[in-house]
Amino acid sequence: MKFSTFHLFHRFDGQSFKDVYDYHLELIELAEELGFDGVRLAEHHFRDYGVVPNLFTLLAHAAARTTRIRLGTGIVVLPLHNPIHVAEEAALVDVLSGGRLDLGIGRGYQSFEFEGFGIDLAEARDRFNEALEVVLGLWTSSEFRHEGKFYKTGAEVTLTPRPLQSPHPPIHVAAVSPETVTMYAERGLPILADPAATFRKVANAAERWRETARQAGHAGDADLVVARSVYVAPTVERARADQARFEAAFDRSRIFNEKSAPIDPKTGKAAQGFEYYQDRYLKGGEVSNDFRWEQLEVIGDPARVIEQITLLRDAGFSNLLCDFGSTRPLPLEEMKQVMRFFAAEVMPAFR
Repeated sequence: MKFSTFHLFHRFDGQSFKDVYDYHLELIELAEELGFDGVRLAEHHFRDYGVVPNLFTLLAHAAARTTRIRLGTGIVVLPLHNPIHVAEEAALVDVLSGGRLDLGIGRGYQSFEFEGFGIDLAEARDRFNEALEVVLGLWTSSEFRHEGKFYKTGAEVTLTPRPLQSPHPPIHVAAVSPETVTMYAERGLPILADPAATFRKVANAAERWRETARQAGHAGDADLVVARSVYVAPTVERARADQARFEAAFDRSRIFNEKSAPIDPKTGKAAQGFEYYQDRYLKGGEVSNDFRWEQLEVIGDPARVIEQITLLRDAGFSNLLCDFGSTRPLPLEEMKQVMRFFAAEVMPAFR
């Protein structure tokens, strides 16, 4: 099992933008020091939920401050970008980092963001699929031309620079719904499973992906990533108490609300292709601590956390993307201690 850290770059009340960037850059440096395999950064727009609109800019900066750790996106919202720019910027980061880029991509879901860019959320899947073809085409062809519904090159172009990794940086597609998992498994594109989906759902997604990929003639040993909220404490009792403290300190409606919901503003209902996710965001993400404890979070003392990670590994995942508290306003030194304890007490069981 590989271990990566997830960074939402949520801006809490009283923080400047620079405070947020400095906080997470220190954690990225610490992740490398502690032996984590990678980091992944989230893209968001127009509000404090996440304040990194261009992941490649920040990853290029992180590349200069690190030497070994993998640098990933989690995720680039392809429909909000010109895919030619994505291919160029990602290739540049791959070269600058010495071939350390992992590209996580997805179609997005937040109606608020799509409205801000003047893009119809119902087009997200079609835009995503076409954009992916452009990125892969530019990365794998010496000359490439595309004339599609949403994007076009206008002429044959040659990508400059080209990625350092061959044939290109690893790609993971954000997916949990059976339809999406099947679609990309048939192409052999590994998935990055949603942290808001239950253990049962992500296990089913991994099983579906590997079986579908094998039937389509792809290798069944791909590196599948699962994202989880992660917290380990010296005792189970301490972990339960800390979980309750974290939840009491944060208003989840700041994340799960109508702005986040994949709603078509013309109808007020779930946008086409997003029916699977509608209820999660309209209900405000309100679930009990017991539900999070049993079905959502990797949490407990070291023994319990190791057992949960073992279950994820046995389900077919080989990379755990650890969210140690993107929505918890923990002081920097306390967050560093959380990461150090996990690295010392849990990671050695999987090395």
